[in-house]
Amino acid sequence: MSKPYVFITRKISEEVLTPLKQIADVQMWNSESEAVPREVLLNEGKKADALLTMLSDSVDEELLENAPNLKVVANLAVGYDNINLEAAAQNEVIVCNTPDVLTETTADLTFGLMLSAARRLTEAHHFVKEGQWKSWSPYLLAGTDVHHKTIGIVGMGSIGTAVARRAKGFGMEILYHNRSRHSVTENELGAVYKSFGELLEGSDFVVCLTPLTEDTKHLFDADAFKRMKSSAIFINVGRGQVVDEEALIYALEHKEIAGAGLDVFYKEPIGADHPLLQFPQVVSLPHIGSASVETRTTMMELCRDNIIAVLEGKKAKTVVGGK
Repeated sequence: MSKPYVFITRKISEEVLTPLKQIADVQMWNSESEAVPREVLLNEGKKADALLTMLSDSVDEELLENAPNLKVVANLAVGYDNINLEAAAQNEVIVCNTPDVLTETTADLTFGLMLSAARRLTEAHHFVKEGQWKSWSPYLLAGTDVHHKTIGIVGMGSIGTAVARRAKGFGMEILYHNRSRHSVTENELGAVYKSFGELLEGSDFVVCLTPLTEDTKHLFDADAFKRMKSSAIFINVGRGQVVDEEALIYALEHKEIAGAGLDVFYKEPIGADHPLLQFPQVVSLPHIGSASVETRTTMMELCRDNIIAVLEGKKAKTVVGGK
């Protein structure tokens, strides 16, 4: 009897895959940085019993309807807006993600990005590397304080709560906006619920951690940036499409806000000619929110375990939709 076939859309740890290879024929796209071509993914989907995918892989109706053996898609991310859940359910395909295991790591990155943007750390780094440091002056690369300022968190899920805990340690006032009230964060950290508009107007740092939905797409539009303080810094570690990038560029050009720290963009990857990279007050990262060796390995292990469970007829650990 032939083993089930598993295709992985990016090169991951061979060691992590050892238990999976004991029960399945495993193949993967042999690149750590280049996305699997669409035609390759479609062809592999036609014969796969399981797919281990990245957030950049579109698992849409076309793929799902032409994958007769497919039982499970394990997405190496918390988000799964790259997967058509309705089509997955219609084709009896289970969809899994990797929640919780990346919470603290992503919160570290979020807070680090905020510190970098506020204190102009990347500007200072390049200033030294490029040989521009010739003397010292009181306002040389002076940024803005983070401690005892007001942070406004849009999307108070587990990552938002972890960011709020870090903000508490910096003596910050914590505002938040969410679909529902978060009593634990309010009681334990003193976070204050605000309407979206109130949060924008009252925050020194506006941190976007909301998932991408029909309601949140372009949530941060021209009006949103106009409502922020001119001294405010915008941080996005959620999803790029939550932001109208043209509106953000306008806000930076016209000094409606002071700066930004971005780990996600509307269309990824971006090129060196992207307009947002032309602003010295913008810190840009290549979507590395959960990118620590420990966390990414744990995410891979969770995807692996979910696939093994489904292939063995057991219940997966983190099911978000499908069959």
